[in-house]
Amino acid sequence: MKFENSKKLYKKGLVNLVGAVNSPVRAFASVGGTPLFIKKAKGSKIIDVDGNEYIDFVLSYGPMILGHRNKIVENEVKNALKKGTTFGATTKGEIKMAQAVCEAFPGMDKVRFVNSGTEAILSAIRLARAFTGHDKIIKFAGCYHGHTDALLVAAGSGLATLSIPGSKGVPDDAVKNTLIAEYNNIESVKAHIEKHSDIAAVFIEPIAGNMGVVLPSPEFIKELRAITKEKGILLVIDEVMTGFRSKFGGAQELLAIKADITCLGKVIGGGFPVGAYGARNEIMEMVSPLGDMYQAGTLSGNPIAMACGLATLKELEFQNPYKKFEKIAKQLENALLDAAKKNGIDLQVNRFGSMINPFFTKEKVVDFKTAQSSNTELFKTFFWTMIENGVFLPPSQFEAWFLCSELSKKDLQKTEKAIYTAMEAVAKK
Repeated sequence: MKFENSKKLYKKGLVNLVGAVNSPVRAFASVGGTPLFIKKAKGSKIIDVDGNEYIDFVLSYGPMILGHRNKIVENEVKNALKKGTTFGATTKGEIKMAQAVCEAFPGMDKVRFVNSGTEAILSAIRLARAFTGHDKIIKFAGCYHGHTDALLVAAGSGLATLSIPGSKGVPDDAVKNTLIAEYNNIESVKAHIEKHSDIAAVFIEPIAGNMGVVLPSPEFIKELRAITKEKGILLVIDEVMTGFRSKFGGAQELLAIKADITCLGKVIGGGFPVGAYGARNEIMEMVSPLGDMYQAGTLSGNPIAMACGLATLKELEFQNPYKKFEKIAKQLENALLDAAKKNGIDLQVNRFGSMINPFFTKEKVVDFKTAQSSNTELFKTFFWTMIENGVFLPPSQFEAWFLCSELSKKDLQKTEKAIYTAMEAVAKK
């Protein structure tokens, strides 16, 4: 494959864009080489500016669950565009979208739409503090909740990739009320609760997706729900990534728990910037204009984004691809493990619903520490060999692969072949 046009655009982009990108992971810092510039996409395929075609397992980091340019969704967006792009006033589409989301999440009576997952999380922090009257929050090492100051500490994803413990520009005061616990370690949560009586909420990804795909043990997640309820601490479940990816609704339902506040994004935008936070009436009625917790946004509930999101959810419910996702994920897991075994490579594979991730380590990956035991140098080789063989993966060991309903048998055959070739290349390192 040739990447000459991507290289040219990268150099050109360095002039006026920070690192030639608008989000750090796109810079390919952890895998080396020049980042790929994308021209277009359709179905399960994405095509770069050099004309190279790839099977897409990035899917804009989750939202393209129906594949790119689904005809039904695209037509709804076109129809919405004919009416205008933004009004600064409420539209019927917001009501329909709110109803669809609330019906999909038991215990959610009201929802507020925002423009990103980060915005949903920072609003949920404020709401939890307003409702409880407490200031402190608990988060888990390796869980990423967007780039809001209070939670930009011990995060995964880009921060793990670049080995940055936090971020410059975040003052000590911004994180002084943030307590760090260990994922899958309930004792680390209990220790904070015993020490502090002013904890407003615990924030968690039900399936951690920014240190790779890391699942909670049933005992851990159920005890977390029990202890937070007992102590009057709100449980905020960040389903920005997992929402609608394992079932029509949230991962929390499959885990047999219920959030006090749920944060959403990705799939509910269907490719447009959308986030949301929702809860039972008692909590949501704290939000302005019903209550004194202020949060606003001119583009929140944007009519084009609502049309796209609602069409995506309707089509997703109609397709009901979750059994297909389970079958595909299992097939990919088997291929990864078999290829690694044949080449004498230590590999762990974690998956949940339509999310999957291989870790180049012999340790079972259950938290941030074990995720970091992965050999990122081996991943670099694996990543670029997959690219050379027409498979587009997230350029980080610590990002989940995503599946879309457009994946075909031919796509999977090509992906499996690429996996075996990539593992052979890794074995030579």
